[in-house]
Amino acid sequence: MSSAGTSAPVSRIRWRRGRVTATGRTGRDSLELTVDVPGDGEVAALAYPSLVGVPEIGDDVLLNTTALAQGLGTGGYALVVAVPDRLPADPEGGGHLVKARYTPLQVTVQGVDEQETEHHAAIAAADDLGGMPVVVADLHSALPAVLIGMLATDPDLKVAYVMTDGGALPAAFSRTLDALRTSLAGVVTVGQAFGGDLEAVTLHTGLLAARHVLGADLAIVSQGPGNLGTGTPWGFSGVAAGEACNAVSVLGGLPVGALRISDADPRPRHRGVSHHSLTAFGRVALGGVALIAPRGLSSELGGQVDEDLAGQPERNVVVWVDTDGLDAALGLSPVPLRTMGRGYPEERAYFLAAAAAGRYAALQVPLPEEAETFGAEAEPESAGRPS
Repeated sequence: MSSAGTSAPVSRIRWRRGRVTATGRTGRDSLELTVDVPGDGEVAALAYPSLVGVPEIGDDVLLNTTALAQGLGTGGYALVVAVPDRLPADPEGGGHLVKARYTPLQVTVQGVDEQETEHHAAIAAADDLGGMPVVVADLHSALPAVLIGMLATDPDLKVAYVMTDGGALPAAFSRTLDALRTSLAGVVTVGQAFGGDLEAVTLHTGLLAARHVLGADLAIVSQGPGNLGTGTPWGFSGVAAGEACNAVSVLGGLPVGALRISDADPRPRHRGVSHHSLTAFGRVALGGVALIAPRGLSSELGGQVDEDLAGQPERNVVVWVDTDGLDAALGLSPVPLRTMGRGYPEERAYFLAAAAAGRYAALQVPLPEEAETFGAEAEPESAGRPS
């Protein structure tokens, strides 16, 4: 008889206790701390006040230090699990969408699609995005560059961000969202992600909320900060970018792919057009997606991008977009542009490609008198606002 059922369970969390010695930066629902942990010394910690209350200097806190100890790129904090001697008040108000379900830190939020909300009727009736362009990116780091490309093209456009649950679940973890708050019409967190201006059960209702509740002209979809990759063809969280394009297509939107392009990444699978983009957009996005390649790359990299995209299925149109002025706009970004530990201009191609996708999407939004042409395709070799 096997003893597997009676063996002691393996611990999956590295627990520590510590005392808060300093407080630091605050975000939309985050507070940075310094915590003195016996045996480990002082560590950087992060608390989400809506979950654990507001820790103060001198408070004893319970920490999860698993990702910190492993040196994970987006896990550079000890996370405050509780302030045991000063628990927050019980939640008030409605909402029965449970996120991070059946974990010790599950939270209940009110979804835009719930029956008790003021928006339920609008979401229940909505079934179409009306051709709204939606830029889908693999990584959260593309978000500011996509937005810059959109607003550099037309600063009057309303842009919503829809955050999926492939990376960080709390929107509050993103410093980028703190910096972009005034430039976005709103943030919608979907699936297991939470903490946006609106919460939604699925990406589909999240997109509909962006369009019909926030009144967005455009939307950007990506996972939150962080990206899980295994170096295998299918084992990466960004594969969901292809599923996001399918959701956009099903709802009558215009899916636009922000390609992950690099000549700085030391890993061959991510040089030129990353295999993440080729797989997600080329093999998972079955409804077709406009793949945006930026002009202005070096001749060597541009040739490699052209070659990498040559094998795309017929349903995907490759559009080379002019990038005049985008470098200057990227240089004025309100948030540091960084991806995989590298910044701009080291990863210029990556951020330029994201900005070009934003520009293309912005050019598909009609002028008021052109409303009936919403979503019209651009010519495959260039992009410009319809005349």
